[in-house]
Amino acid sequence: MPAFTRLTITDPDQLVFGRAPHPLHLPNGLVIGDGIVYPELNFTLPPLHINADTMPEVRRQYREMIERACARAVELYAPGLVVEFELLPEMTLHPDWGAEVTAILRETLDHTAATHGLRSALRVTPNDIREFARPPFMRRGDYWDNMVRSFELCSRAGADLLSIESTGGKEIHDNALLYADLDAVVFALGVLAARDMAHLWDMIVDVARRAGNIPAGDTACGFGNTAMVLAEQRHIPRVWAALVRLLTVPRSLVAYERGARGPSKDCAYEGPYLKAITGVPISLEGAEAACAHSSPVGNIAKATADLWSNESVQNVKLLGGMAPTVSLEQLVYATRLMNTASAAGPAGARTLRDWFIASDTHYDPQAYVLRPDVVVRLAGEIIAEATPYLRTRRAALVGLACLREGHAAGHFELSPKEARWLSTLSRQADTLPADEAEFVARVLPTLDRAVIRLDEYDLVAV
Repeated sequence: MPAFTRLTITDPDQLVFGRAPHPLHLPNGLVIGDGIVYPELNFTLPPLHINADTMPEVRRQYREMIERACARAVELYAPGLVVEFELLPEMTLHPDWGAEVTAILRETLDHTAATHGLRSALRVTPNDIREFARPPFMRRGDYWDNMVRSFELCSRAGADLLSIESTGGKEIHDNALLYADLDAVVFALGVLAARDMAHLWDMIVDVARRAGNIPAGDTACGFGNTAMVLAEQRHIPRVWAALVRLLTVPRSLVAYERGARGPSKDCAYEGPYLKAITGVPISLEGAEAACAHSSPVGNIAKATADLWSNESVQNVKLLGGMAPTVSLEQLVYATRLMNTASAAGPAGARTLRDWFIASDTHYDPQAYVLRPDVVVRLAGEIIAEATPYLRTRRAALVGLACLREGHAAGHFELSPKEARWLSTLSRQADTLPADEAEFVARVLPTLDRAVIRLDEYDLVAV
């Protein structure tokens, strides 16, 4: 397994959309990260109770969504298409159901390729149903077994790429986020989540190897994006959400150190850091993902994307047509502009990239930490450490220093209250010990043992 000790991208000018040092080559000839940004369409059902009786309707709707999307992609001369199928919980609880939908999507993608020459890839993302048990069993039990079975069946049914939005450590992180408890967040991400990622991704990589498909990547959606949405709703400080985004990087990097090959998942806004460290292509989302959630990074996320996604859209009727088809059109036009800039040469791509950056970065610290120069600087600091905990600790220390410097230089705006939070968080970060065992011993007595099974993370209660 690779152990990343240095950056793959050391020059911020090389951190640009459509180009990755290690492009991903699919058997059908589609290449991701070799100069073209492809749309990645993600769609889901409208509100519908999923059970054995409604599965015929579920299958009908997914067939309708993929057929209309593929037809529109051909009409718009899309150079290629990636489709993500995020399994709803019921489809992971009943692995056969998810596999049935996977086969439907595969059939239409293959038919479109045969009749129109549209190269495509299918990403399949089983749901992390382990959190349905409280406290969660992370490595055993029916939920784990069904999730593993879901990966296996969907792999055989036609998935090209395997991903997940894993939730290890979330049982501690949720409350810690609301209370701006840096110790507990670092523990959740740098200790719990990282340990869970290693075990989980060993399984996913093994499934992919046996089925002959690609272990793509994870996302810290349940951590960093939860913070982003809460900040957007004014429930937590924006500087806190920006810091949490940085703290997710070591946790998500574990997938690649266990054998993931990219592209990272669209809602992994930590993706630019992963690209700078590993060189793999990444999927990102922003303005065209407003159908799923608001964000302060709608344009800057495009700056480094190799796939551009809408996050997820329900199959509902809009004036322009069914929402997934409308989303596909928006993605095609967005990526067409990016590809036109790339065709003008490196200078053209960097000009558009820099406009994407400048349009967002002044308004929010969460955008500021996605600037390529900031990404390369902080990613280099993070990867200088050898373990997930030490990387997470370093992310806190250097991330806060960078935010303080950026604010002092006027690179982004903060209210006086937000600025005070920088000082508060910095005082917390300064107390993080350099020894992981010391840190774990400090945090364990503070945990509510009713919400976590420590043995599921190879930890012993004290």
